[in-house]
Amino acid sequence: MSNNIALGESETGLAELRGDCARMAPHWVVPTKIAPAPVTPSLIHGVTVPPASARLIDAMAEYGD
Repeated sequence: MSNNIALGESETGLAELRGDCARMAPHWVVPTKIAPAPVTPSLIHGVTVPPASARLIDAMAEYGD
């Protein structure tokens, strides 16, 4: 298979693809987004943060103010 495509052939293919997409768009259904339920802080445990990461995050406040 050759990777050399004539410019006119490529543009025609793209225009055809755009037309196909435009015709199909009304048929596509967007699923409803389900938001995850919040978790109470008492259920969050066992999370450890390495000291270097904690220092990095702590130092970021200096740049945000």
